[in-house]
Amino acid sequence: VQLQACGGGLVQAGGSLRLSCAASGLTFSNYVMGWFRQAPGKEREFVAAISRSGATTGYAEFVNGRFTISRDNARNTVFLQMSSLKPEDTAVYYCAAHWGVSVQITTTAYNFWGQGTLVTVSS
Repeated sequence: VQLQACGGGLVQAGGSLRLSCAASGLTFSNYVMGWFRQAPGKEREFVAAISRSGATTGYAEFVNGRFTISRDNARNTVFLQMSSLKPEDTAVYYCAAHWGVSVQITTTAYNFWGQGTLVTVSS
């Protein structure tokens, strides 16, 4: 199984980025997909997750309407559209796959992880 995240980069505060995560080696539509992030010196934390069909999504409180998770099962890809970015959003962002039905917010629930993509938001 491979989860290949990309789309990170350097952006000014208030800007936008779109992260993508392409999955291979698994039946993508059977997995709940999630995005997590880890800032330097901090624990990895939940950002957003989406159900297998895409009908249900969940977000961390700090997202506050700024991010949107979506998926394209035909392309085995999950996205995270981020807008109104803040310096505190700076982190390595990871995508993850959970074999199951319900949206999950804990790292331990996820079976597979991507390598991460760095997002840096300058003030």
